Amino acid sequence: MQTHTPPRRTIRLTRRGRIALIATGAFVAATVVAVPLLSTDEAEGPGPLVIPEGWRAGQVYKAVDKVLALPAGTTKKSLDTARLELPEDANGNPEGYLFPATYPIDEKSTPASLLSYMVNTANKKFSGGTVTAGAERNAMNVYQTVTVASMVQAEAATKADMGKVARVIYNRLARGMPLQMDSTINYALNRTTLRTSESDTKLNSPYNTYQRMGLPPTPIANPGEAAMRAAVSPEQGDWLYFVMVKPGDTRFTADYEQHKKNVAEFNRHRRSASASR
Repeated sequence: MQTHTPPRRTIRLTRRGRIALIATGAFVAATVVAVPLLSTDEAEGPGPLVIPEGWRAGQVYKAVDKVLALPAGTTKKSLDTARLELPEDANGNPEGYLFPATYPIDEKSTPASLLSYMVNTANKKFSGGTVTAGAERNAMNVYQTVTVASMVQAEAATKADMGKVARVIYNRLARGMPLQMDSTINYALNRTTLRTSESDTKLNSPYNTYQRMGLPPTPIANPGEAAMRAAVSPEQGDWLYFVMVKPGDTRFTADYEQHKKNVAEFNRHRRSASASR
């Protein structure tokens, strides 16, 4: 059901759904999570490379440089010659396709070989019939679905929340509402922060989902399988807003007035926590 929408500048989804009333957000891109171990005959080697869910491409490049003991920037420069099998929409940018997993390292490993391994793994994970059918069902192509999954990865407080976060994204897109997510602004500014200011939301960037309609031009992180499943098969619901009132208590609603009450409760918890420090 179509709900009344207040003026655009009052609807601000932030990290995990916080809005302009509180002007705070959180995007923890480097959280270490459990990742699947890829089965391979080359498992024995100098050491594995662990890529956590939600890492950005820049973090992956630095990790590859470190594990291979290469000068900083070497892996990023290798993109020019790596010949990665990326979708046409990516325009050579592997963001979203550096699949989170544990990768084996041996004396033959190079930046190009590791990046290719990650992209090839992503292609296998993302090319199945379930993903394709789900993308079409949501009026998306696969690359756009990976972009949605990357935002789900960044915004959801828990894996259990991912399906609802994905639904909020699709619901807002269907209603012509800006996504207004702090995680996309943080990506544009190449930062992680607990706060997003009003001036941040005026940033001139295609990743500013406060000012620009629709999806950002690329994924904003490398999503794992749970986030991709949520993007392909979001939970059913009419939610347009969400806020993490406190750890373990994220509330979703389609009612803006109810959302304001949830935000007020979040603010009370935040003030209480600050006062107890």
